[in-house]
Amino acid sequence: MNTQNPPQVSPFVRLFGRYLRDQGLPVTQQREAVADVVFSSDDHPSVDDIEQRLREVGERIGKATIYRTLDLLVRSKLVEEHDFDEGFKRYEHRLSRQPEHEHLICQECGTVTEFRSHEVQRLQEEIARSRGFRPNRYKLEIYGLCAPCQEAGAELPREGLTCPIETV
Repeated sequence: MNTQNPPQVSPFVRLFGRYLRDQGLPVTQQREAVADVVFSSDDHPSVDDIEQRLREVGERIGKATIYRTLDLLVRSKLVEEHDFDEGFKRYEHRLSRQPEHEHLICQECGTVTEFRSHEVQRLQEEIARSRGFRPNRYKLEIYGLCAPCQEAGAELPREGLTCPIETV
């Protein structure tokens, strides 16, 4: 007789399951496993990160299934898709303890650092109010170099067009 308790399903995964059932879609173990990785992440995992974390716990789920599940998670509005100019998407669950936060993105190593600023929030509310605008949400992403990359000698890439003809 098996006396082990079944694995606990997080409330976020159960919420995703409810969304799937409401849409007439099956709740599969693979979808739950992908959702669990996203909901248990403190960072912004890519599809490759999710696939690697699944493999680490013995799950063999193909990228196509991961992509389809992420699409469903984004459509459910439980997960947000980010494009940090890396050539691929990253994912973040929207049910975190800090739903409103900003991002610092290092253009050298790709590190994404979250921060929360009451000043930024106050400023966006002030700007919206002064223009008679009622905001729903906002997003701030600051691109540059993190301190370790600066210390290692990294330099910011030059932006825009440069003239190949030197002038004296």
